[in-house]
Amino acid sequence: MRQLIQGWSDTMKGVEVKPSGFSDASIIYNGLLARSGADRVYMHCGFGDPKSWRNVNTICMDRTARGWELTQRMQEPLMSFCFKDSADHWDNNNGYNWTIRA
Repeated sequence: MRQLIQGWSDTMKGVEVKPSGFSDASIIYNGLLARSGADRVYMHCGFGDPKSWRNVNTICMDRTARGWELTQRMQEPLMSFCFKDSADHWDNNNGYNWTIRA
């Protein structure tokens, strides 16, 4: 039986994860890139071992009143992610990225 994705918030870094059903996670980003005026923000993510990502994608996020948002289907129980802007500046949590477990 699949478990509901646990929501969490890293308010200091401007990242929030909310469950959106059993296999989707909504990610809201208001971090360094957003605060620096990025015109576009992308989530870079992969699944499985955080040191060896599989099924890696870079997905454009939507600008909303709450920040930059994206809903991502959890293809596997573990997803790691970070962010970049259109100028190729990265926010990777000081090299640690962020992780969602389902």
